[in-house]
Amino acid sequence: MQHQGLWPSRWPAEDGGPRRRQAPAGGGGLALRGGTLHATSRMAMACTMVVLRDPGEAYLLCHTAGEDAVSWVEQIHPDTLETVRRSPDLPGGPTWPGGLACHADGSLHVVFGNHTHRLDSGLELLATTELPRHRPYNSFVTLPDGHLVTKDFGGVRPGQVSPTGPDDTELLVLHPATLDVVASATVPEPSIARLSADGDTVVVVGTTRLWQLTWNPATRELAASTQPAPRYVTMAGQTYGWDAVLDGGAAWFLDNGEGSHRYAGTFRGQGVNEAPLHLVRVDLADGSVETAEICGLGGGLIANPPAVDCARRIAVGYDSGNGVVTAFHLDEHLRLGAPAWQRPLNHAAHPLRFADTGELLLLHHDPEAGGESAVVLDITTGDELGRVATGSPIQSVVFTSPGFGRDAYVCSFTTLTRVWVG
Repeated sequence: MQHQGLWPSRWPAEDGGPRRRQAPAGGGGLALRGGTLHATSRMAMACTMVVLRDPGEAYLLCHTAGEDAVSWVEQIHPDTLETVRRSPDLPGGPTWPGGLACHADGSLHVVFGNHTHRLDSGLELLATTELPRHRPYNSFVTLPDGHLVTKDFGGVRPGQVSPTGPDDTELLVLHPATLDVVASATVPEPSIARLSADGDTVVVVGTTRLWQLTWNPATRELAASTQPAPRYVTMAGQTYGWDAVLDGGAAWFLDNGEGSHRYAGTFRGQGVNEAPLHLVRVDLADGSVETAEICGLGGGLIANPPAVDCARRIAVGYDSGNGVVTAFHLDEHLRLGAPAWQRPLNHAAHPLRFADTGELLLLHHDPEAGGESAVVLDITTGDELGRVATGSPIQSVVFTSPGFGRDAYVCSFTTLTRVWVG
């Protein structure tokens, strides 16, 4: 399903669009059965994501580190990964992975640090705005009328022991051409997760509750729901959720996200959360909350969303701290049911789902084997269909995305990889 505010490609933004359904709009899957998985890779400093515009136009977002970091965008050759052209260095600020999207007007938008930028398709800079809080803004969503919504990151960053800055979350609505702030709203608790949106409804996963706000294009107001925000943190030792998938009338996300700043090239063994890690389902209409344990162990940790296939009635969660992936059946009302399958995989990145073929691209980090591999599973059965080394020595905690054909891209903080079927 194409999103009005974004360029009509199969993957114009992270997770495929603001609903974060992680399935490309149009085109086929890997169709790996009967084929062999191959990989091409190159070094790429702190690369975050690949987005697609017109056929053959693939763009990569990268950044440096520190309190005064910069970002840049590369147009890459879709097969060889070589740099075709590069933007100038873009002012950033405090580091946390940002976001890149191809707008319906033909331009590209970047949010990184406390800055947002607009580029043309040739990567010439058109506009820049400094955002008001001196903390990272972790990406954005594009609304159907083309406005952008971004927010500040309320979590702990590497080298810190506690968050800095306000203990609430400020959402900003930005004009897509000028990047001027046209509206704002505040959620009364921090949010670590990236925003999600379905139409003009913006969903914020706070540290204890799920918040919904509505954008009114006529009045240019962003207003919080008058209904109470459902509380999903309800048990001792449970911590906050990350990015939400919006599908089947619900928000789906994983909890026990606290501790991501402990990343040491891997999340395995880095979790400090006492309660088991859960897949969480929050009904967007009645606010009811359901949870299912991924593996029942303490020390769980994640920093990214689950994968949800409502057509096949399967939802897949993972625990990166313990190296377990578990799928759950969904009932006829798309509510959480019994486990469907479970596999030991050291997966931590955003999953990638191919709706037509039922394939799910995950990753497995194994230092003894030399690093990380891409692993393709049947989302219904969990059967492994193929795997190939990505060339990344460290575990990816950022984004995967489809290519233009039977291929996909995997980013890590050291490596860009194209996985393809031949």
